Amino acid sequence: MYDGGTEGGVDGGNRSLTQLINRAAQRISGFDASHPIVWDLLLTGCLLIAGAVDLAGGGWRSVAPNPDVPTWAAAVCTVGFPLTVPSRRTRPLAMLLATLPFALLQAWSGAGLQIATFCQLIVVFNIALRLPTRQLALSAVLLAVPLVVGAARFPEDGWAVPLQSSLTSYAVVAMLGIVVRTRQEYTASLRERARQLEIERDQQAQLAAAAERTRIAREMHDILGHNLSVITGLADGGSYAAGKNPQRATEALDAIATTSRQALTELRRLLGILQNDAPHATPAELTPQPGLGELDQLIDGVRAAGLPVHVTVTGDLETAPTGCQLTLYRVVQEALTNTLKHGGPDATARVTLSRTPEAITAEITDTGKPTAPTGPGGRGITGMRERTALYAGTLDVGPLPPPDGGWRVHLYLPNDEDQRL
Repeated sequence: MYDGGTEGGVDGGNRSLTQLINRAAQRISGFDASHPIVWDLLLTGCLLIAGAVDLAGGGWRSVAPNPDVPTWAAAVCTVGFPLTVPSRRTRPLAMLLATLPFALLQAWSGAGLQIATFCQLIVVFNIALRLPTRQLALSAVLLAVPLVVGAARFPEDGWAVPLQSSLTSYAVVAMLGIVVRTRQEYTASLRERARQLEIERDQQAQLAAAAERTRIAREMHDILGHNLSVITGLADGGSYAAGKNPQRATEALDAIATTSRQALTELRRLLGILQNDAPHATPAELTPQPGLGELDQLIDGVRAAGLPVHVTVTGDLETAPTGCQLTLYRVVQEALTNTLKHGGPDATARVTLSRTPEAITAEITDTGKPTAPTGPGGRGITGMRERTALYAGTLDVGPLPPPDGGWRVHLYLPNDEDQRL
């Protein structure tokens, strides 16, 4: 127990220290990104102050190849090298070239200032960080020229060790710049990938919302369009029978009330599902979608509205997939609704359903005389085609040839599970 607590405390302290370091690094990076000029001037000022302190103290003469170098030469190098630092971000290679005169002056005079090497390392780091890798070869040449000049100028101090040490330092800094650039590019790619995923997620959400709106519109059209058409037919029949047969008028009113209640129930169920995600919403009452088991009730309602319907069923349709049954039900419902609305008072309808090992078919024909539409086109045929497409089927809709005339709706659904979407 004691050891575990100690380890947890140590891990917690390490995590806290790491978090503090990360936060500090992020703040510094953010400040640098938002105020680059301030950071550049601050860095340049620090380098100038450090160089001035070193120059005034005279300690640099103890490590210089030429202890008797003129002070003015050392002063020029002390000021010149830091002045190349502020533009290291935008023009790093040009700034390295700008240090060449000061580097040659230092090599020829034998000053050996440490501030010069430090400033050149900063510029080399930015070349590796911001420019193509091939630019490092040119940078190595620019750095080697003053070293060769210094070795030729002061051969008694030896040239192999200083040259090797300087080039090693530059190589390490260049590799560090390449590593940092690679890390930045990798981080940028992750951010871009995250942005693309967010865009794809939003697009998928929009597509899903559009598909759901289409589905809801299709369901509401099927529910309201059919039931209102039945109610209209019942009302017309009841109005006609009111004067001659009050009993038939009463039956029509009862049928209207029953159909209206069914429509309201289905509409409330659909709206309840839509509101199920709202705060404080009561759970929606879920019931199965209509299938071929409810087809008889549908036909009875249409007949009660005044449309004679003859039904023929071949094959075992009750074991068909639920989705196929719903598609068949809605197509028959829409076709009979259109006959009620446009077929005329003397129209009759025939519904033929068939299932074979290859396909499930439905054909709905009527003998009505279609009238020209008086308003904008509805969603009936569009909805039937959308439902059919979900199961890789085909839908043919159009008038029957003369002399019989009328209208025909033919649905074909392949009886192969692998072909369904």
